[in-house]
Amino acid sequence: MFSKIIQIKLESLVKRYLAKHSDIKLVVVAGSVGKTTTKVAIATILSQSFRVRLHEGNHNSELSAPLAILGIDYPDKIRSVGAWINVFRAAKERIKSPTDVDIIVQELGSDRIGQIAHYRKYLRPDIGVVTAISPEHMEFFETMENVAKEEMGVANFSKQALINRDDIDGEYARHLTNADVSTYGTSATAEYHFISQDFSLKDGYKGQFIASDLDKPVEVSVQIVGEHSLRSVVAAFAVGLKMGMDAKSIAKGLAAITAVPGRMNILRGIKNSILIDDTYNSSPLAVKSSLQTLYQLSAPQRIAVLGSMNELGASSAEEHKKVGELCYPNELAWVITVGDEAEKYLAPAAKANGCQVKSFKTAVAAGGFVRGVIETGSIVLFKGSQGGIYVEEALKVVLQSAADDIKLVRQTPAWIKTKTEFFSNLS
Repeated sequence: MFSKIIQIKLESLVKRYLAKHSDIKLVVVAGSVGKTTTKVAIATILSQSFRVRLHEGNHNSELSAPLAILGIDYPDKIRSVGAWINVFRAAKERIKSPTDVDIIVQELGSDRIGQIAHYRKYLRPDIGVVTAISPEHMEFFETMENVAKEEMGVANFSKQALINRDDIDGEYARHLTNADVSTYGTSATAEYHFISQDFSLKDGYKGQFIASDLDKPVEVSVQIVGEHSLRSVVAAFAVGLKMGMDAKSIAKGLAAITAVPGRMNILRGIKNSILIDDTYNSSPLAVKSSLQTLYQLSAPQRIAVLGSMNELGASSAEEHKKVGELCYPNELAWVITVGDEAEKYLAPAAKANGCQVKSFKTAVAAGGFVRGVIETGSIVLFKGSQGGIYVEEALKVVLQSAADDIKLVRQTPAWIKTKTEFFSNLS
């Protein structure tokens, strides 16, 4: 009841804030995967021409999203009445004061039916971006139809919408009621798309951005890895155009985009190896995309460290099996799994394909094994969920420099304490 009262009050304050400062534009990002990467890419481009408010974490829930929109820190003591009184006082001051932003970029998360629809009560985004429709929180959504209805909802209460053409099945278009919808992606069928001309791990992608509202293609370089990461950048490119930015400013912003920690971030490992840090979270579509990227990279040895995918409910066995079937012996020297679900369902499928597979209960043990089998010049993908998996701790074991620990996700004192207790209970 306490949190519900807080939520209602925060939503009321956000509504007042946006009404008072009607010149502020709001861009929201929803979808099954890729929200944070897309959000950061959008903000990076927009910041070339506008004052932008962005919370770089994933503050996308009922309480944290309103605070991120207002630009107010989430209180440390969430059960403290005094702390929330201070929050409300700060919010009222925001409403009264001259605005310090032109555009707010905010992600909207959902782990059960109705959460996205609820945002409609107090938000009317200028642009709503939907990144993907894929299995997520299936213990609550149960069916992909429910996922699609939920995530597509943001497009229907936004003034304009941008939909990922590549990672959203066309059949889900039936859930759209907004007529002002554009598509983006890396395929030429999307209205906003990218044509790749060259790629290297060092320099990323070189190519052209194409859009119907541009007189000619925009030649750009984007220093990221993975076609799925590139789609987030295309979304940012499209938002920049829709916000009236010129091609030169957008290209400058594109050059400034880099990988978000834990999301296809390239790090250096022992024996001159390359480590792909994709450890923030894991879902079927995200794993598939990461593996496809790994297979496209040339190396004397490729290894995939794959943690269990959480929150899949009754579909967990089948989805883990599908990932295992995407592991090929001609592409991977080793498939290393972390966690019970991956061991039970992913590992057998990978073995049936002919892969060498090793399973571990903890990420730390998996990292130790990688350290023992890694060869000079190898490329290793690390992919896993956060709750009880923590594949970033496997990656940490094979980093070239311990100083790079700070580049990994979940390295705050609070997270380290949580993980230390978790691993000690398993030993």
